[in-house]
Amino acid sequence: MPVVTPDDLEELASPTQASDPLWDYLAAMQPQLAANPQDVATFRTALTEGDNRLKQRFLDDEPVERLVRDRARLVDALLKTAWSMHIGEHVRDVALIAVGGYGRGELNLCSDIDIMILLPKSESAPWQGSLEKFLTFMWDIGLEVGHSVRTIDDCQRESAADVSVATTMIEARLLQGPELLFEAMRRALAPERVWPTRDFFEAKVAEQTARHHRYYDTAYNLEPNVKSSPGGLRDIQTIGWVAKRHFGAESLDELVEHGFLTRSELRKLKTAQAFLWKVRFALHVLTSRREDRLLFDHQIRLAKMFGYEDATYTLAVEQFMQRYYRTAMDVSLLNEMLLQLFREAILTDPNVPPVPVNARFQIRNDYLEVTSDDVFDRYPSAMLELFVIIEQNSEKIRGVRAETIRQLTRHLWLIDEEFRQHPRNHRLFFEILSAPVGVTHELRRMNLYGVLGRYIPAFGRIVGRMQYDLFHAYTVDAHTLFVVSNLRRLAMPKYDHEFPALSRIMQSLPKQELAYLAAIFHDIAKGRGGDHSDLGSVDAEAFCLEQGLSRYDARLVAWLVRNHLVLSVTAQKKDISDPKVINEFAQHVGDQTHLDYLYVLTVADVRGTNPKLWNNWKQSLFAEFYERTRQALRRGHESPLDKDELIAETQARAKDLTARNGVGEILRQSVWQRFTVDYFLRHTPEEIAWHTKMLAERDNGDQGSLVSVQQLSGRGGTGISTYTPQTQHSFARTTALLDQLGLNIVDARITPTADGFSLDVYHVLEDTGAEITDPARIRDIEQQLAHALSKPDNVAVTVTRRAPRQVRMFTTATQVTFSEEPVNGRTIVEIIAGDRPGLLSQVAKVFMASEVKIFTSKIMTVGERAEDVFYITDDAGGPLSAQAKQQLAQRITETLDRRV
Repeated sequence: MPVVTPDDLEELASPTQASDPLWDYLAAMQPQLAANPQDVATFRTALTEGDNRLKQRFLDDEPVERLVRDRARLVDALLKTAWSMHIGEHVRDVALIAVGGYGRGELNLCSDIDIMILLPKSESAPWQGSLEKFLTFMWDIGLEVGHSVRTIDDCQRESAADVSVATTMIEARLLQGPELLFEAMRRALAPERVWPTRDFFEAKVAEQTARHHRYYDTAYNLEPNVKSSPGGLRDIQTIGWVAKRHFGAESLDELVEHGFLTRSELRKLKTAQAFLWKVRFALHVLTSRREDRLLFDHQIRLAKMFGYEDATYTLAVEQFMQRYYRTAMDVSLLNEMLLQLFREAILTDPNVPPVPVNARFQIRNDYLEVTSDDVFDRYPSAMLELFVIIEQNSEKIRGVRAETIRQLTRHLWLIDEEFRQHPRNHRLFFEILSAPVGVTHELRRMNLYGVLGRYIPAFGRIVGRMQYDLFHAYTVDAHTLFVVSNLRRLAMPKYDHEFPALSRIMQSLPKQELAYLAAIFHDIAKGRGGDHSDLGSVDAEAFCLEQGLSRYDARLVAWLVRNHLVLSVTAQKKDISDPKVINEFAQHVGDQTHLDYLYVLTVADVRGTNPKLWNNWKQSLFAEFYERTRQALRRGHESPLDKDELIAETQARAKDLTARNGVGEILRQSVWQRFTVDYFLRHTPEEIAWHTKMLAERDNGDQGSLVSVQQLSGRGGTGISTYTPQTQHSFARTTALLDQLGLNIVDARITPTADGFSLDVYHVLEDTGAEITDPARIRDIEQQLAHALSKPDNVAVTVTRRAPRQVRMFTTATQVTFSEEPVNGRTIVEIIAGDRPGLLSQVAKVFMASEVKIFTSKIMTVGERAEDVFYITDDAGGPLSAQAKQQLAQRITETLDRRV
């Protein structure tokens, strides 16, 4: 049976065969393959050994460009040999063709191997058995071959129906079979017959846009996809596909010859491609499978493999990922430039005269360009003016012409200290921030082109900076611009339906641009060490004063940066039902203006940190805190909120609701006699009416547990109330059961009643952050919880649910800190630990063993960390002693660290 000959191998090898390790290996393995043509083990060994050699060459830091091509050549040799073995010389009119990435001659270690078997128009049936044996043999030896069997007519029909099929065909490469058949196929798929260049270009751009949408239009996700995310390998391939279709270009180098790239841009593009290839190759080496996602599981190992080491304020993994994100930014910029140039060459009439804008700019084919190559030399301020013009002409301008982008990036060095101090540039920058439309788009464009990082040097240092945790879903610069985007949506009336109350506040701010400045600077000091809020506030105030803002405005922006976490942390960690907490926060804020700015900034920040963090519960919590603080400010510092007054207001509203629920006055009074003063402070009128009805319907002689589940629209979640004897370990049992059911407990309030029971309220969401809307799901929760609480205390409820993959990647040391709440005579304990299923239940068991009573629990999950706060007393109802605190901290730490 014919096999690949040494001559064939020589053809596969590079011109410098004598020093080519792959050629040496192929030559050495050829006799074994020839001697055992039907032996799967021989071929599998050849493939495994070839891959192992490629892995070692990778670890020896051989250029990855050579490795991806050598992997394709290795597969070429095995496929050609197997083809000759199974198909044989008697079938001379069938062609074996590599398509897709394999057709380009680029394969990563575990990449798909896409082939097409091209048949003549007739008499294909006699070869079916041989083809099936060939394909089975490929799988048996360990090659994951994706295949299609087509005639030329099939190719033409399927390509016309699907641009993705047409794209794979563009990269077709003949491996074995008649050249004439292959060339006939290529002619049948030429642009004049299938997918004219114009249609192909528009389809590929639309395809790229849709792909980017799937990744939230940002390359800066925590776990990017090296192949498909914006700025990934697919963006480079899109350039190549269009170039090949229109110009017949076989490589990126030819784009220089066609005048689309400069040599320096080509170097940058090829450097980016090599880095992304290297990352993808490393992922395949680490996982031994086709893996294109930069998962947390791999990032630390890749950073070590690439030679990064931890620095004082920056982890090795953060340095590695910053290199990745900045590479993605380079690819995104070059992709934008080249597609815009291709659009001009393919779709537009070069003879259409430009439309003048001013002496420095004109619009050509819907793209903004400079009027001459020396504009930025003569008028450096035009580097900011460009973005103002786009905002002012957003309906006419699609983007910036590629040559102007080139000129801009070449002149970035002109944005120096003198440039930053110039009053004209100050005015232009604030025109960008104050424009009615396009603010976020142009800030993002400024960041992509490098202008924002030059104009605000501190911002340049956070470009591509990631934080290795699950809390921050994006790089610092991407997050910052998401925060600005969120503020912009609040400022624009067309989005009023999203957050009506917040939109009214944002639109009433005296100077919205101050909120945008606070957003730009709020995280600008990340990665420097120290408190980023304090360091960033210094940067913010200095920048604002340099830009010519009044001292009051500069101090307001600085105050917002310094305090941008305060509202969120207070609402989520403190008992905002306590008038003392509200009054203290109101004093800290000082006035309504500061509160309004801080409120909109806080919501924009939380929403821009991680899409999974924001939910209706958090929205209602922040809104409640804002309203209570606003009420306190309205009363003034001389007459702060009064506990008795708040209780009276709550009870009055609860009475009306209770009456509507059909509970009579005598029965209501009987139920309310069991409630404490704290109860009426900590619950809404709707919750009080719910509990009143629940207890009013209870048989007085019933000593068992009671469970009720109800939607709480005012709270943005589902409320679960339990009424259990105080002697029962209900908190540990309830939290374990809810955790096992996949529910996220966001708040828990425990209220001892006068009749020896405990009325506990848990506010929960689905683990995804969504509200519970299915009535069957609610009934199931109620039934399972009632069953769990009916069991004896010595029957444990276990949590078998595993922590998500990402959470398991992190180890958080347990921290226990105490503070006092002297007004209510309670001790506050904050526990920071690695988040995991069953955490609350474990803490509750420690409290029980330590004879500690829980009154309120504020549950806060920050990525992979739980930061939970408990308001507790000793068994006698007083604050914990110093010795009790020490013992409790030790027990909590031992329990939680042991579980890790």
